[in-house]
Amino acid sequence: MMPNQPSQNIADLPLRITGPAAWIGVEMAGNPDAWLYQLSSEDIADLENAARHFIALGLDVGEISKETFPLTTFSTHARDLSKILLNGVGVQVLRGLPIADYSQKFAATIFCGLGAHLGSARSQNAQGHILGHVRDIGGDVNDPNSRIYQTCERQTFHTDSADVVGLLCLQEAKQGGRSLLVSAVSIYNRMRAERPDLLEKLFDPIATDRRGEIPEGAKPFMEIPVLNWHMGHLTVFYQRQYIDSAQRFDGALPLTPEHVEALDMFDALANDPELCFGMQLEPGDMQFVYNHSQLHDRTGFLDWPDPSKRRHLMRLWLSIDGDRPLPDCFKERYGSIEIGNRGGIITKETKLHAPLD
Repeated sequence: MMPNQPSQNIADLPLRITGPAAWIGVEMAGNPDAWLYQLSSEDIADLENAARHFIALGLDVGEISKETFPLTTFSTHARDLSKILLNGVGVQVLRGLPIADYSQKFAATIFCGLGAHLGSARSQNAQGHILGHVRDIGGDVNDPNSRIYQTCERQTFHTDSADVVGLLCLQEAKQGGRSLLVSAVSIYNRMRAERPDLLEKLFDPIATDRRGEIPEGAKPFMEIPVLNWHMGHLTVFYQRQYIDSAQRFDGALPLTPEHVEALDMFDALANDPELCFGMQLEPGDMQFVYNHSQLHDRTGFLDWPDPSKRRHLMRLWLSIDGDRPLPDCFKERYGSIEIGNRGGIITKETKLHAPLD
């Protein structure tokens, strides 16, 4: 397809998309009950008992399952959480886990065990890590093979390569590192009303850099539209820095001035203080975000001089049963788009495991 040929006729798209996922940031910020769940003592006891059961089995955390992490009372909320992610506002923070009392292995067991009740864990890098560690390891944001989450820099709004991303906060930074969210549906609604000509450009295939993590036989970039309208769902796929760096490759579709203007407007709306909102994750917070309807971000941060106190979050990428269908173009990123068995980063060297530090 030539860049000047629209891949989606704007007249075929809804004038406005409604529903719980079309939230407005200022409203979410003023109503934390919509996205914040306070764990009860009974909830915590259930999670801890399941973790002790799993640890007694002597298995690797990467082998955890619903059966080996048996929940009783909290299983009802796990089912409700899945519904909130797929069909509701698309985000929830579980607060109150007494993380200071846990070893890193115990914390990882609770986090991965809850993840197993939501879906199947996916590899987050070419090394096959299903349990990721988000912290500053001195990565260079200007290195085209660097992953931005390994730096202390502002990430910018983006999606991850899975249905759901989960974070468990172990330690906060000395300053900054706020989690930010914005609804892609609300960005769509604003662009549809104000600049439908630019919105149409976001449905064109746009090259995104793989940043050196290339599946066997694949190109070093993907060509997936920022916005996809498929079987009644609007699905977003976005990382602006990786779009910009993909332009270095021969064969990548060149961005026209209209594409750049559309991407700039998308970024401006993502950062609009009316549309986005932020939260400071506290130690013990578990945040789950639905990637297909919203984008997430993290502000830059200043860390503690003491390495033992530095900002550290664990991360899960999950594929969820009962999720929406995805268009074929997502095979470029996911390999398979089979519901409940998709997402992640797989290369020929990948072997799945769950590093604890």
